Amino acid sequence: MNKKSVSNQNWNSTLYQDKHAFVWQYGENLLQLLKPQPKERILDLGCGSGQLTMKIAEMGVEVIGIDRAPEMIEKAQQNYPQLKFKIADAKNFQLSQPLDAVFSNAVLHWIPEADEVINCIRQSLKINGRFIAEFGGKGNIESIIQALYQALEKIGIQNPQNLNPWYFPSISEYAAKLEKQGFEVTIAHLFSRPTLLQDKDAGLVNWIKMFGETFFKGLSELEKNQVIHDVEKQLKPKLYQEGNWFADYRRIQIKAIKIG
Repeated sequence: MNKKSVSNQNWNSTLYQDKHAFVWQYGENLLQLLKPQPKERILDLGCGSGQLTMKIAEMGVEVIGIDRAPEMIEKAQQNYPQLKFKIADAKNFQLSQPLDAVFSNAVLHWIPEADEVINCIRQSLKINGRFIAEFGGKGNIESIIQALYQALEKIGIQNPQNLNPWYFPSISEYAAKLEKQGFEVTIAHLFSRPTLLQDKDAGLVNWIKMFGETFFKGLSELEKNQVIHDVEKQLKPKLYQEGNWFADYRRIQIKAIKIG
């Protein structure tokens, strides 16, 4: 399947920051895996609105945040004017000096061209530099995806799977890609993490509007609302609990060392 890359997703940085704080709040646990050391040079790849970039900076390292979305970089720079941010694509970024570590939270499932991203990360790292990442793994949001497919088919959209922008690999698939490009994978963990969506009754609607925009290309506002209502109806028995919506997240955590 020919998937779309992150460049086709438009980002509402205000909705992201105000209603989807769980994205970086869960990412704080990933910092324990990164273990920044004083004076290290670290890249936050896909920094979003900059909250985790700031957390890394507070650990006494030199950090730069990059993101493909100009609106995210603008928001990050507003939030943390003392830090370095720049617009750059994970598939072809270049930095002036080699890095001690590349950190990435909740980004790489937006970029199907995994080999290109890994190559770019490898080129940016020093020998023995480390790559620490968390992103959606095999089975991530499977209920939501299947509900979207069914709702779109009901309004006459053929092959709705072609609208899916995400890349959710298995551990073996992604680890093999890293090893092929000169990394030693020291940690690879796939786990379920049901995630509370903010705004209670509007939680799933906000999530779909934030992250599922590519499914609605060419649809009218009426059709879009019809699809979202259908998805809510399908998923309420499974993902709506005690007045709150949850997303059926499954995440991969990776730690890999550049050895060649």
